[in-house]
Amino acid sequence: MSEETFRIAGHPEILKIFLRHLPPARSSLSRKDNVVLFVHGATFPSGLAAAYKFDGNSWMDDLSIAGFDVWALDFAGYGESDRYPEMSAPAESHQPLGRADACSRQIASAVDFIRLHQKAERVSVIAHSWGTLAAGLYTTERPESVGRLILFGPVTVRRTKEPESKHLAAWWYVTQEAQRERFYGYVPPGEKPVMEPRHFAAWGPAYLATDAEGSQRIPASVKVPNGPMADIEDAWHGKPIYDPAKIQSPVLIIRGEWDTVTTDEDAQWLYQALRSAPIKRDIVISRGTHVMHLEESRFQLYHEVRTFLDFLY
Repeated sequence: MSEETFRIAGHPEILKIFLRHLPPARSSLSRKDNVVLFVHGATFPSGLAAAYKFDGNSWMDDLSIAGFDVWALDFAGYGESDRYPEMSAPAESHQPLGRADACSRQIASAVDFIRLHQKAERVSVIAHSWGTLAAGLYTTERPESVGRLILFGPVTVRRTKEPESKHLAAWWYVTQEAQRERFYGYVPPGEKPVMEPRHFAAWGPAYLATDAEGSQRIPASVKVPNGPMADIEDAWHGKPIYDPAKIQSPVLIIRGEWDTVTTDEDAQWLYQALRSAPIKRDIVISRGTHVMHLEESRFQLYHEVRTFLDFLY
């Protein structure tokens, strides 16, 4: 399998967004309507998510081997995509960058490019965490372009009583240690880690390398757009950016049993709100957290997503 890469106009158009592509590993296994696009979450890009190789194999590889035509994007401000010009200014001088409405337009640019490049009628979207907000909004606005929608650890409406932040900065720094504490902190007390330490030992430095200036800071860190945090806060205060009832594609909600970002109550709200989806499923995988694609349960995640995609052919 040979990965192709592209840089296309994003939103705003002056920014180039990065796409990576893996064709089906064997043309004999290629399927009809087999095109899939991965959408990442709030703090790390596709190269540290769907495209990251654990012991030589990534989630993208898994779908490619199964006969799918697999794509992944980096939103502006992440990975191999352009940074917002405002990310060079002090964080407090601008509003949060990379909100879901702007990122849904970047998904639109990617899907339009993929459909033209592959002569595909529709593209299925696999979105993670905050990325599900951008993907959900895109799906409501362009229903004819989306085959299936997989919402992995989705952010949903939550009626929190915590006060809203008065002002969020344009961007923020995320350290390797903060990611480690977050990943391992998802695991309940008394349970053994589900992300192997040897894997994080390689993942952490690779994450820092996604920011060209990351290793020069003290402490070393990655500069990340803060729009996702603003979107999550809005959703958790009952102000979702999209209406799930407008989604007309088959939908899979998939999450780990230890996911505190997508609770049972959150998932149930979303499941009930997907009133127009012709097929909908809610799958919970044991011993998985919000970043299950980096953990021991990732193979179950791969399998369940393949099954959902396969079932519809």
